Amino acid sequence: MSNETMTVMGATGRTGGEVTRRMLDAGVRVRAVGRSASKLAELEAAGAEPLCGDAGDAGFLAGTFQGATAAYVMLPFEMTWSDAYAEMDRIGEAIVTAAREARLPYLVALSSLGADRPSGTGLIVGLHRQEQRLRSLRESNVLLLRPGMFYETFDQSVELIERHGAHYDAVAPDVPLPMVSTRDIGAEAARALLERDWQDVAVREILGQRDLSYAEATRILAERLGREGVGYVQVPYRDMAEELIRQGASTDVARLYIDMVRAFNEGRVTSLEGRGPASITPTPFEEFADELVGRLANQDSGTW
Repeated sequence: MSNETMTVMGATGRTGGEVTRRMLDAGVRVRAVGRSASKLAELEAAGAEPLCGDAGDAGFLAGTFQGATAAYVMLPFEMTWSDAYAEMDRIGEAIVTAAREARLPYLVALSSLGADRPSGTGLIVGLHRQEQRLRSLRESNVLLLRPGMFYETFDQSVELIERHGAHYDAVAPDVPLPMVSTRDIGAEAARALLERDWQDVAVREILGQRDLSYAEATRILAERLGREGVGYVQVPYRDMAEELIRQGASTDVARLYIDMVRAFNEGRVTSLEGRGPASITPTPFEEFADELVGRLANQDSGTW
């Protein structure tokens, strides 16, 4: 086993889980940080050290960072937050305070395309604010990962297509958006943690194989469900916000989601570098769609 120790926040989540698995496969000691003791137990069985606590507790985080070679950090998110920016700030400040206290040498942070903008991008503004805090670290080399939209945003689309005969959202149907698998994001984060090939503060975009529209993504999913002809329907912003609240989102989160979608539709969340060899990832949306539909088909969930 390597003498290196890596701390992974969100270790039971999609990107953090992928980082954790890849670190363990590489023979690196992993401190797996999360909120669910039961989920962390699975990673403990795989060889990670489980650390359960509040991501907004700087003292707890400093302990997880102490003596680590590098860390993968992120802002957990809850749809029910009554003040999303305040919660993101609270957690973000704890991460920076802990990294400074622990004198963490390297830090890879999950951010987003659009985080270069200080306003007008809804939920992504919270990540811009976190990037600014991370840039204040003087003793850490900080890598800001800015991926496009997650493929996994479409996890609920299958149920919409099956039950309602369409996929609904407020995103304009034909606007091209960089989309990427969380598996590929985790792979890039793991590679960066192992290689540590940057100094000071660096930004890397992760753009996926190609830009996709909601209309095209819906068509691909519908084909795999045997529902050719099923399409995507754009709904008004107000209707989408009301639906999010009906599903349990806070008024604030619903508002910021709509602000983010409006930024997508108006072309304000874009790549600054353009797609190239360093930002293209291996997993096509078609592969994700095959896996999603296949996985759900094997579940006795009543959806089918």
